[in-house]
Amino acid sequence: MSSAVTVRGAAAEAVAGTPPGAERWAVSWTSTPQQAAPEQLPPAPFIWGGGVLADSTLRQTIRVSVPGERIRLRLSNAFGGAPLPITAASVALPEGGRAGASAIRRDSACPVTFSGRSSVVVPVGAHLVSDPVALPVAARSNLTVSIYLAQGQASHRITSHPGSRTTSHLLPGDHATAAALPGATAVEHWYFLSGLEVPAGPATRVAAVLGDSLTDGRGSTTDGNDRWPDQLVDRLHAYGPTAHVAVANQATGGNRVLDDGLGPSALARLDRDVLAQSGVTWLVVFEGVNDIGTAEPTEAAQRAVGTDLVTAYDQIVTRAHAQGIRVYGATLTPFGGSDYDDRAGIREATRQAVNGWIRGGGRFDGVIDFDAAVRDPVSPRHLLPMADTGDHLHLNPAGYRLLADAVPARLFAG
Repeated sequence: MSSAVTVRGAAAEAVAGTPPGAERWAVSWTSTPQQAAPEQLPPAPFIWGGGVLADSTLRQTIRVSVPGERIRLRLSNAFGGAPLPITAASVALPEGGRAGASAIRRDSACPVTFSGRSSVVVPVGAHLVSDPVALPVAARSNLTVSIYLAQGQASHRITSHPGSRTTSHLLPGDHATAAALPGATAVEHWYFLSGLEVPAGPATRVAAVLGDSLTDGRGSTTDGNDRWPDQLVDRLHAYGPTAHVAVANQATGGNRVLDDGLGPSALARLDRDVLAQSGVTWLVVFEGVNDIGTAEPTEAAQRAVGTDLVTAYDQIVTRAHAQGIRVYGATLTPFGGSDYDDRAGIREATRQAVNGWIRGGGRFDGVIDFDAAVRDPVSPRHLLPMADTGDHLHLNPAGYRLLADAVPARLFAG
């Protein structure tokens, strides 16, 4: 276990809050909703002047954390500019169990309904939870979700997750249960999917991660599921006391803690992306580098952003503790040599000050020292060369392995 982790007095155990006789569910996979930028919209012929995906099938694969004999989906229209009409949806096991596969095992395909309806409209700004589907999924396995939209969505404002690092497939016509999608168009985005839940067993718990592109997996392998939260799940499931822990990756590329940017700020999305998720027991907070890197490299601006980040972290802890969720703070990793490096070291001084507060402020229930895990001991302002993608900010799969290995499984036991 890493000596770079400290554990402090924990918040009270989460209270399930489930009515007597009601079944308890837990998220096994999540994708943070974002508004698709113009370059992230479906390509032609799946876009027209007034909307997208008319008479089109969208097939996507996701990787579940914990197993379940049944599943249910969450569909999101959080950023839609018009209602989202779903004509039909199905789930299946992908051919060969592969992430990003366009083909499915036809014998495993099951229709998805919503309150008994095969077709449903997701209102603007809302999400819907499907009825349970009797399709067993194994831990750390891939699942295919197919959606057919006869009308499409009548807007270019649509809900997506641009940094899927997983291949999705688009094909004209209704192919929601087709075994293969010959001639489909491949895109590396998720659309409309925001979660998958399984019935929670007595030991099932969820660790949510609030993060930016370093958690979203920029630099990881497309269809490789080797972001650090993916690799952390593999570690947790190899350790008996944490074999039933799910990791909900609630990261968005470019995200900031304080201000909106590429999507709402961490403070603005905390309720939707963490507190409203089923079964969350722990929260890992690993972001702030974009706040520092986009603030002016002056002493006054950096002093202000550092102070505001500390206040924001304190607020996140307060709000999570109110829901019985323990909160672990992760130190910010180096960015020396990147576009955020002001050379004079003013932003680096802020990073060091913020990390000092994360480590020693006593506010978090535990501290995970990601900075120590990937910094170059010869030049601590920089990432280890073997972990660096080359932009001196993001990590490659080996670097993400170092982050996953820096999180002791004992933090999520009991």
